[in-house]
Amino acid sequence: MSRPPLPPFTEETAREKVRLAEDGWNSRDAAKVALAYTEDTIWRNRAEFPQGRAEVQAFLARKWSKELDYRLIKELWAFTGNRIAVRYAYEYHDDSGNWFRAYGNENWEFVADGLMHRRHASINEHPIREEDRKFHWPLGRRPDDHPGLSDLGL
Repeated sequence: MSRPPLPPFTEETAREKVRLAEDGWNSRDAAKVALAYTEDTIWRNRAEFPQGRAEVQAFLARKWSKELDYRLIKELWAFTGNRIAVRYAYEYHDDSGNWFRAYGNENWEFVADGLMHRRHASINEHPIREEDRKFHWPLGRRPDDHPGLSDLGL
């Protein structure tokens, strides 16, 4: 299975890869998203260390069952060869209606077929008021005309 664009990345293909990842995560479909990772993928996500596609899928399903109305924006930070660095922010609420915005950075490493083998994420979040939300689009893919992180001052 191949997941273009493939490394080595150019600025254009790195931006495309970042947007495809954002679109996938905004689908909140854990099974579909997990297919972007190698069978033996290695993650660090806060204090969790899922290994392998099955653990990643379970992690994502658990995540999106708790992080409701999840909306994410990713932005390319840097790239070289088979690696991409991104920064991102996402908003969600819990089952009590409390809203949060999380900020993070990810380092990605890809294999030749375009699947991600390593994902290292550092994330922090804080509570926000519902009226302070900045991500206002219907659930799913962020519209092309919706501002990105830099445009929003994040």
